[in-house]
Amino acid sequence: MPQAWSDEFDGPLDLGVWTPETGGGGWGDDQLQVYAAANASVTADGRLALVARRENGTITSARLITKDRVHVRYGRVEARIKVPPGPGVWPAFWLLGADLDRVGWPACGEIDVMEYVGSRPTTVHGTLHGPGYAGLGAGIGTAYDLGRDLSAGFHVYGVQWAPDEIRWHVDGVEYQRLTPGDVPGPWPFRHPFYLLINLALGGRWPGNDARGIRLPATMLVDWVRIHDAEI
Repeated sequence: MPQAWSDEFDGPLDLGVWTPETGGGGWGDDQLQVYAAANASVTADGRLALVARRENGTITSARLITKDRVHVRYGRVEARIKVPPGPGVWPAFWLLGADLDRVGWPACGEIDVMEYVGSRPTTVHGTLHGPGYAGLGAGIGTAYDLGRDLSAGFHVYGVQWAPDEIRWHVDGVEYQRLTPGDVPGPWPFRHPFYLLINLALGGRWPGNDARGIRLPATMLVDWVRIHDAEI
């Protein structure tokens, strides 16, 4: 399958592709972090590092987006990621509809390629959000238990996206397929989306108690690749 775009993180963070989103305020569900541009960088061995730390009583972290820079429609979208361990962490790799500013969320659509919470260390979550099925606990998706702690190493998380079907995989193993007939509302997944990578902390995810959180915590991304897609 031909590669349409990638970032291998072989040099400094490309700010012509990745825009840091900054600020706090809970991000819609009482998350603890304040996002800061300084918390995202490329390591000497060529990995994107999103670092959460305590600074003067505040938890800071990082969130990067490709909005208005790199948009994708269909194809295979994947990243090789090492998540941080411990309760309270909530790293994610996901996509939002590029029409967000015009139609709002969830009408723009959201594809969660992977979410991980430290309270469930062996499990990855893949989810869709759209009108009528949006928000924590209301999205349509599944949790896939690999039977081993995902924070112990890198894993490849991805989706294979077609106009009327989205399939999720981890390390090449497919674990979920969703079609328009599987969601209780419109299917807003036939237009361009942009990429997001972030490391959230706390929030209202059931059971992901942040009281025992261990900081600093680092999410590492070895690469992001898009194959056989419209860019």
